[in-house]
Amino acid sequence: MDISSIKGGEIPIDPQTLNRVIRSPEDERFLQDSVAQAKANNSLKIDDLDFTRYDVVWIAGGWGAAYDLGYSDVLGQKVSEAYYGEKETVFGSVCHGALGLIRARDRDGKLLIAGRKVTGVSDKQIRELGIEVTPLHPETELRKAGGIYSSQERFLDFFATSTVVDDDKRFVSGQNQNSSHETAQNIMAILDQRVK
Repeated sequence: MDISSIKGGEIPIDPQTLNRVIRSPEDERFLQDSVAQAKANNSLKIDDLDFTRYDVVWIAGGWGAAYDLGYSDVLGQKVSEAYYGEKETVFGSVCHGALGLIRARDRDGKLLIAGRKVTGVSDKQIRELGIEVTPLHPETELRKAGGIYSSQERFLDFFATSTVVDDDKRFVSGQNQNSSHETAQNIMAILDQRVK
């Protein structure tokens, strides 16, 4: 497993996400894992990675992802290359991570996500949390790219969860942080079916 980012180097983590009140057992595991910590503090620059070598490319979200993932032509190119690679890479995303898919193109130059089922943070949740200053919003951008967007709603969408698998089982996306486990489990089930 490798950890990479648009610029490489240290990946900033919002301290609020590791607040003891909401910290999960998985957060604790990450914080105790010296190898994962070293990789997050010294991430590889995506330019230097060959995405076609990976069975899974997981694109993590968070508010910071709204500032770089959807603007990266390099990321779009890497996703496109891996999509057509021999491994038939599965792409996973959660929250704002889906923005990492909006610049990928098919062999005809059309947006790769067009016509595919996908999800990410809803515009409703962004309004509810009052964080509309981010430059790109997943629901809006996925719809613009021709994605077939869906999500679940709750009284507050922060409590909603939804995971969407496209028909070809190549894109598995989660609506928000609550969808992480289910999204990862869906990806593992797809890989498991391939080896049977």
